[in-house]
Amino acid sequence: MTMFEGFRLEHVDVGDVTLRVRTGGSGPPLLLLHGHPQTHVMWHRVAPVLAERFTLVLPDLRGYGESSKPPTTQDHAPYSKRAMARDLVGLMEQLGHDSYGVVGHDRGGRVSYRLALDHPERVERLAVLDIVPTADMWRFAERSGKRFGLIEYHWYFLAMPNGLPERVITPAPSAYYFTERRERFDPAALADYERCVANPETVHAMCEDYRAGAGIDDEIDEGDRAAGRRVQCPVLALWSGRDELGEWFDVLDTWRGWADDVTGHAVDAGHYLAEEAPEEVATALIDFLDR
Repeated sequence: MTMFEGFRLEHVDVGDVTLRVRTGGSGPPLLLLHGHPQTHVMWHRVAPVLAERFTLVLPDLRGYGESSKPPTTQDHAPYSKRAMARDLVGLMEQLGHDSYGVVGHDRGGRVSYRLALDHPERVERLAVLDIVPTADMWRFAERSGKRFGLIEYHWYFLAMPNGLPERVITPAPSAYYFTERRERFDPAALADYERCVANPETVHAMCEDYRAGAGIDDEIDEGDRAAGRRVQCPVLALWSGRDELGEWFDVLDTWRGWADDVTGHAVDAGHYLAEEAPEEVATALIDFLDR
């Protein structure tokens, strides 16, 4: 893909799964984690700028893109953010990186803060794009009822049991994903996303991600909160100034419930910050990571 000129693309066996990974750049290591229902390609507009200062590692999370889709279990633990974080520790070790910065968007943001909580010695700086922690989202959902459910209905729908969302989505995934404002996405990036979600195994894996989010991920978060475990490194939070997250939460205050050193701001863009406002996102990340 010419949009990642000079980058290397490979598939790396990290034990339980094999991850599709793109690497490039030079400097301190930086791990970039994509969101749902995308792939690592979502970073294509910021990666060239970041690669001038950092050695970038861009994987497809387990279950997504061309990465493995392991069998699930009754508690959906194979698709927990804890399992995904372990994959990434193994990946970075194989690439020779013991500690690094981590940037995560959407579901990748949930993996990134879990990585920082479970492996604090690994994460030097953490940037989260357009999220607050999973437990805080579910507690807000419980308080707000239809206010949350009518907008973020997919949190419930994709987590439903017995394969219902898979049966709805797989006959025509393009009718469910990427139906609005397609002009936000580069055609080559969109082609990668749509090719991957056309695989029924990917759709099932993404639903498993949400089932884990509604169960084991929430339980792990609340266990950490009760035990007083916190993110030890500096945190940058960026969020959409056009969507609902900043209306529902004081985003910085919410993250200060999990970490001591938190900075950030809203970005004048929709949910897909790195694709809709790449220059602002890249500038904010460089300023934070170089600090």
